[in-house]
Amino acid sequence: MKNENLSEIVTNLVSKNEEKLRHYVTLLSSANEIARLTGPSDENILWENHVMDCAFAMPLLPEEGKVIDVGTGGGLPGIVWAICNSNLNITLLDSITRKCALVEKMVFALGLKNVTVVCSRSEEYAKSHREKFHLATARAVSASGILAEYLAPFVRIKGKAIAFKGPRVTEEIEEVGNRWRTLGFSSPRLQSYNLGEIKRYFLIWTKISQTPKGIPRRPGMAEKFPWYTK
Repeated sequence: MKNENLSEIVTNLVSKNEEKLRHYVTLLSSANEIARLTGPSDENILWENHVMDCAFAMPLLPEEGKVIDVGTGGGLPGIVWAICNSNLNITLLDSITRKCALVEKMVFALGLKNVTVVCSRSEEYAKSHREKFHLATARAVSASGILAEYLAPFVRIKGKAIAFKGPRVTEEIEEVGNRWRTLGFSSPRLQSYNLGEIKRYFLIWTKISQTPKGIPRRPGMAEKFPWYTK
């Protein structure tokens, strides 16, 4: 999809849901004063750098289905997506109890019936929710290869995973090479977009086969011993 077309679609989508999205930004700003959920508390920065960033992924999402946002922090991107598409049933997953409690309060205040907040390590949650989701996503979590180990177990066959990435993404992809099938993923494709003057990327995998039962490994193993460096 061309950047011009993507920008136009996103602008229209945000405009239709702006009141509720602005309410979310106000709630997120206040929550950031209690616990650092997502960097700044300035509402303009939250809008431009976070809400709009998440909104750019909307044209890539399924029209309906189950989505999991791994390491959601302050609810990004999951809450933005839930506001813009009530046909998505979104699980917000984070391992930090204080963050989850604040996110639950925001979800309640926004009246989002299509959102569930879960406080758990992704490695543990994947055991009981293996390959249950049409889409798994993460934003600002880990390097692409490490992140793929967290996301792959959640995604059903023919589903997708989307990671929000910066300029180092091509280096991260090269580190893994052609080994993505080890996790049940296709080789990823890149979708670029412009957030203001900054060029960013979506890294998109398709689930082509079941993820091996040994994935994900125990908590902490993915980052200490990346699967693709064996």
